[in-house]
Amino acid sequence: MRKPASVDALSNLGRVRLSRSFFMRDFLFSEIAAIHGIANVPDDPDLAIAAGTRLCEDLLEPLQDAFGRIAIRGAYRSVEVNGLGNRLMRKGAKGYNCSMNEASAADHIWDRRDAHGFMGATACIVVPGFIERFDQPGDWTRLAWWIHDHLDYSSLCFFPINRAFNIQWHEMPVRRITSFVPPRGCLTKPGMANHQGSHEEAWAGILP
Repeated sequence: MRKPASVDALSNLGRVRLSRSFFMRDFLFSEIAAIHGIANVPDDPDLAIAAGTRLCEDLLEPLQDAFGRIAIRGAYRSVEVNGLGNRLMRKGAKGYNCSMNEASAADHIWDRRDAHGFMGATACIVVPGFIERFDQPGDWTRLAWWIHDHLDYSSLCFFPINRAFNIQWHEMPVRRITSFVPPRGCLTKPGMANHQGSHEEAWAGILP
């Protein structure tokens, strides 16, 4: 599929069904693109579809099956949109907390492979059914450990507002969890003593 250059072509891309519940259009909205009047459209739609399909089928669908509807806070970014939002304020960038394009490939930039040639995709999501029931400091770790024990994610990163978090699918999953919410920093990664085995004691009772 060519990069959409018309309303009809973009509409057709948006209609692509990535999984049982999700369509490509669900992941294309960007506040940066909307405010600055640029199109958040993939240069390589086929790669974006392939990576997004794995994100939806392997991570988002089973998460939604377990906890109820999930809300997409943000997801795909084009190279242009991500570059504009780069936090390092490179020339022309606005500093909206986006990583450099090189670091965002196979992450928020679904249609660009990473430096090792692997594909991946990230979405920032909120799980309303979870945040309504668990609102105490540190409760986010319950959900993090459930995902760690049940899903083949690559990385998770939790944020303060609504316990939104980035969830990444990647061909070569790292399985690392970090957070900007207390306890801040790295919850687990390969090599840490808590990485292996079951963590049921941490997440028991969280399912609706």
